[in-house]
Formats: sequence, structure tokens, C-alpha cells
Amino acid sequence: MSNQVNNKSKLKLAIQKSGRLHDDSVRLLKECGIDISNGINKLKADATNFPIEVFFLRDDDIPQYVEDGVADIGFVGENVVFEKKKKVVITDKLGFGKCRLSMAVQRNEQYTGIQSLQGRKIATSYPVIVADYLKEKGVDAEIHEISGSVEIAPGIGLADAICDLVSSGSTLFMNGLKEAEVILQSQAVLIRNESLEPAKQQLLDRLLFRIQAVKKAKNNKYILLNAPNNKLKEIIALLPGMKSPTVLPLAEEGWSSVHSVLNENEFWDIIEQLKAAGAQGILVVPIEKMIV
Repeated sequence: MSNQVNNKSKLKLAIQKSGRLHDDSVRLLKECGIDISNGINKLKADATNFPIEVFFLRDDDIPQYVEDGVADIGFVGENVVFEKKKKVVITDKLGFGKCRLSMAVQRNEQYTGIQSLQGRKIATSYPVIVADYLKEKGVDAEIHEISGSVEIAPGIGLADAICDLVSSGSTLFMNGLKEAEVILQSQAVLIRNESLEPAKQQLLDRLLFRIQAVKKAKNNKYILLNAPNNKLKEIIALLPGMKSPTVLPLAEEGWSSVHSVLNENEFWDIIEQLKAAGAQGILVVPIEKMIV
């Protein structure tokens, strides 16, 4: 396919111009083989080897741009999608930018559940999500919307509790707060406009194919091991793989080399079982891309 394509035939992608999702978004595009170059403070860039145009925007604005069709797709946190409530479609979860939106109270307070916030003041940058959650739980509280530094609100008497994004919890601790209740688990997602034209949908399908290959590779490891032939059947039974393991005879009689793929979530359990079954010389190799 020629790289000389007009703007109408390009997929327009919005990503965060700075902040916690920016670097991971750019890295994902690179891992998908898409080269972009955005100079300092440049708000738009074209890929040199894929029909895609990238916009660098404030994360809070991305759902609106995608709803309006200014951008066809966007990489943005689920928390932003749920807060803005724009008419967009979540197409895929990207696996990075994981965090949680949590209620937090002062560290010396005895938190007994969401009902303990009845009639109290909650500071947050996510008033829509918080209001929906409180309504679902039957709690009537006063919500104060703050655009930044939410964690200082209880200390200056502005609120009794806060609801904010939490990763490690260190910021809460430094401000005399403790995490009390998780109300939303969030990660980066790919959103799209509700009405993509067929040509744009084809480009999105190509991009999703690459993203899935990168994600599968990160979640799996390629392993090679030596197995005594009299234990081969038992060892192969432990290896799920993509279809079935590859088995090759070794130069030493009575031994075979076994190649397979293991999911990260079950990796160590299976490795221990393989060792116990007689596997030796286990080599683990990262996978760059995985097409199934």
C-alpha cells in the first residue's frame, strides 16, 4: 500500500499529549510497527509507514473529539470515558495505565462502609462517576468538584472524604489519608466513533490486529526444555501451548527438546510441575509478537 494517502483515507487517532498514558500510548504504536514523530509541542503527527494521523490532546477532551468525529479513535482511560459519558464505543482494553478510582478518608477515621458518608462532603475530579455510585448505594452526600490536588481537601476542611485515582497509595499516605473503598477499576482503552465509514473500519481492524499480537506476546513466554523420552508424555500433558508443543530429538539418545508457549498467569506453577516431572535445561524467551 502506498504511503501517499490523503487525509480522508487516514485513521485519525487521539492520544494524551502529556501525562501518565502518553508514553505507553506512543510505545504501543511503536510496538505495532507504527513510526510517528511529534516534535516539541506539536499537536499533530503523521505516521510514516501506516495510514494514521495522531492528535495529541488533553485526555479529558478525547471522548468529545471522538464523539464529534474530529478523531476516529482514541486511547484514553476508562475513568475518563465513564466520567464524560460521550457517545463512543469501547473497542478494546489496552492493558496499560491500570489504576483504581477510590474513596479515601482521613487515616484516623474508622470507615464502616459507604453508608458512613451519608450527609458528608466528598471532594473529587469525577463528580459524575461518584454521583452515580452514591445513587446506586442509596447514599446522599455533598459532592465538591475539584480539578486538581484533591487529596488536600480533608486537611483544609473542604471535605470529609475524597474520591480520586489511586496507584500505589503513597500520595494518600503523605496527606494523612487512607484508601477506604474502590469504586472503579480502570485502564487505558481504545474508543471509536459510533459511525466509522467502512474504509476507516478496515484501517481500525488492521490496527487492532497488531495491538492484539503485541498484547498476546506480553502475556506469554516461549519455553524450550530438555525431556527424557520416558517422561515425554507426562511433560507434554503439562503444556497447554497454542496447539501442541513442538518435539525434536536431541543428539543424545533418549532425550528430546520440547518447545511451547506458556501464559504469564500460570507460568511459575507449570514450570515447577515440569521440573518435578523431569524436565531439564528450561530456557525462557520473551515473545515480541504473537499471531494466532
